[in-house]
Amino acid sequence: MSYDRSVSAGDHGLLSESVWTFQLPAVRFGAGAVDELGFQLADLGVDEGATGLLVTDETLIDVGHADRVADALADQYTVDIYDDCEREPSVAAIEDCIAFVRDEQGPDGYDFYVGVGGGSVMDTAKATRAVVANGGAPLDYVAEPTGSGEALTDSGAPLVCLPTTAGTGSEISPLAILSVPEKEIKEGISSHHVRADAAVLDPTLTTTLPAAQTARTAMDALGHAIEGYTTHEFDSMLQATEASERPVYAGRTPVTELFSKRAIELLSGNVRRAVHNGDDLEARSKMLQGALFGAIAGLTAGANLAHAMAYPVGNRYHTYHGETIAVLTPASTLGYNAASDPDRYAEIADLLGVNTARMSTREAADAAKAQYVQLQRDLNVLPSGLAELAGIDEDDLGWLAERTYESQQRLLRCNPRPVTESDVYDIFEDALYNW
Repeated sequence: MSYDRSVSAGDHGLLSESVWTFQLPAVRFGAGAVDELGFQLADLGVDEGATGLLVTDETLIDVGHADRVADALADQYTVDIYDDCEREPSVAAIEDCIAFVRDEQGPDGYDFYVGVGGGSVMDTAKATRAVVANGGAPLDYVAEPTGSGEALTDSGAPLVCLPTTAGTGSEISPLAILSVPEKEIKEGISSHHVRADAAVLDPTLTTTLPAAQTARTAMDALGHAIEGYTTHEFDSMLQATEASERPVYAGRTPVTELFSKRAIELLSGNVRRAVHNGDDLEARSKMLQGALFGAIAGLTAGANLAHAMAYPVGNRYHTYHGETIAVLTPASTLGYNAASDPDRYAEIADLLGVNTARMSTREAADAAKAQYVQLQRDLNVLPSGLAELAGIDEDDLGWLAERTYESQQRLLRCNPRPVTESDVYDIFEDALYNW
């Protein structure tokens, strides 16, 4: 087994991993679940009369979702609101939220936290809660060389996340993504201490999401599901010296594979309805369930090539993450990686709705890519490739390939097919135009 081709803990032996783990927040799902938020917090040990912080953004204030959540808590708790979250939050944005907490409540922070929004809002809530509980600043807990690489030791006061999109999976993820603009990179605070204590998923919070944003977030969720289904198996990892050193992206397992397959079916089978009729609550519910299942798969097993390539694109061009995943997936996950295991990619074609009965395995694997592209075209709100996404051309590809290869080894090691910087360049070139 080659270290370079394996997901690995920093401190490891030379044996294959033999243990896998599975960890989730408490999950509450369904129309009206937001109305049970007070019960959920009480179940986490938050006493009546406690003071909490609701982290959200101005858009969710305007559409009324933040008020709805605050009203659900009004009889039991006092709630302050922080609504200055930014899209793709920077280190400075996280520091602003931390400063708000410390100014209002001192170094110990609030009695509980609630994140209401998309991935950026929930990541802000998660990073803020973690840093307040452990002290210091966000970069203290980001891996070297960007940060100090300190370990989190305390999860802090209870945190509940309520997603208003069906996409990012941040409500269950052990990762809070933040951007470092001066280095044009994205980093993460990665630890089980970052993970929320509970996730409340109510599809009625997603019906106000516009068509384009519905499609973008769906493509991120579908990326999680497909990447989680095709990433390294857990026993392709090198065994961590200590159980505490096992990485949070731990390779696919029998459990994650079950969730991946169902997520692909739910997301690909309902996204057209959700995009073209946003009030279709049944489709919205199935999309939210699919996004949850995709996150359980991809954010436990591990994302790989498409996500690795997406981060430099997003940092330099400030693109929406889901759109970036959408334009990169055909060339990367469903193109380059298909050679790693055609049988598995043929299964993905079936899950996407392709009739593969008369196809060879390789033909079916290729059909998965074609079906994914057709799905995007049917949605009619997504860019056709990197060129349309951000005006990217061949002059930009060298920098993007270099940044991907140098800054995203954590994800590239998850990739089921070995990849060089030259390979990454070629994949970027293939992704300039998908149709």
